[in-house]
Amino acid sequence: MNPRVRDGRRIVVKVGSALVTNEGAGLDRDAIARWAAQVSELRTAGKEVVLVSSGAIAEGMQRLGWRKRPHMMHDLQAAAAVGQMGLIQVYESCFREHGMRTAQVLLTHGDLADRQRYLNARSTLRTLIGLGVIPVVNENDTVVTDEIRFGDNDTLAALVTNLIEADCLFILTDQQGLHTADPRRDPGATLVREASAGDPALETQAGGAGSIIGRGGMLTKILAAKRAARSGAHTVIASGREPDVLLRLAAGETIGTFLAAGTAPLAARKQWLADHVQVSGRLRLDAGAVRALMQDRKSLLPIGVKGVDGEFERGAVVACFSPDGHEIARGLVNYSSTESRRIMGHASKEIDRILGYVDEPELIDRDNLVLL
Repeated sequence: MNPRVRDGRRIVVKVGSALVTNEGAGLDRDAIARWAAQVSELRTAGKEVVLVSSGAIAEGMQRLGWRKRPHMMHDLQAAAAVGQMGLIQVYESCFREHGMRTAQVLLTHGDLADRQRYLNARSTLRTLIGLGVIPVVNENDTVVTDEIRFGDNDTLAALVTNLIEADCLFILTDQQGLHTADPRRDPGATLVREASAGDPALETQAGGAGSIIGRGGMLTKILAAKRAARSGAHTVIASGREPDVLLRLAAGETIGTFLAAGTAPLAARKQWLADHVQVSGRLRLDAGAVRALMQDRKSLLPIGVKGVDGEFERGAVVACFSPDGHEIARGLVNYSSTESRRIMGHASKEIDRILGYVDEPELIDRDNLVLL
């Protein structure tokens, strides 16, 4: 048993095109129904699950009668637009059978590279999770270009894992896991049961490109695990055709390849905030806010802010200073400098009256704040 996976509460599950579309022969509704049933059980057990599903372009190709994946961007976008309809319909109907609601979330790299959109996407996904809704995430292939596309849904799944601070990333594929060599070419290849995410040797062992349906391969999965480990998430690469694979993985059963993260989630975020981000502005706090942050480990509320220095947008990293002028913390701010000045010194319940809307009740959420 693997307690590092078993004890994880928030899980991102990535399902590859070959599994969703039955090797390209249309959507495999029976397979999707099985995953929906397993996710329903996980939710009942108190787990939080976000699905990252490939298959839109593959389904679009099938509906359009295309046997080969096109190379032209506009053809790929058209296939995605057609296929996304069928893909989300099947997910919605399968989850509805278990009394569960779903939501479609389409992202591009630009959504996560821009701090404001990053926070918006994060807030949306966390709200959906809190409501008990299962987000079904896919790359927004209908609008992406070569400059902003993720390149594969393995990378997207890792970015979503970082975005919502998930504990584990399950990458389901048509292979058993990572092997010491390509098992399709080397009959002596053996399955790698456990390794450290980010180990350079893994990239050497990973094979080449994936199927003609998908655009990922084992290498993209290794790189995705490396990326997910930056926020402390462990990754498992396993066959999606294993019976009850999600339930067994969540229970800690050893299936496929386990890639361990070497950094705890909070430590990874703290290091990023404390050492690698340029501060865009300053918040001057009163003694009560300092005490709430330093002693009670609470979020920063606008009522505890007495001054705002600098100009910044929502999602910027700002420094928090005590009344005696010492920097005590820094974090990602939920409101711009203009908005912060208007709501500072006021209770959170007054934000709507002052601004006409509420993004978050906190000025800085404790999950996005590091004490110095």
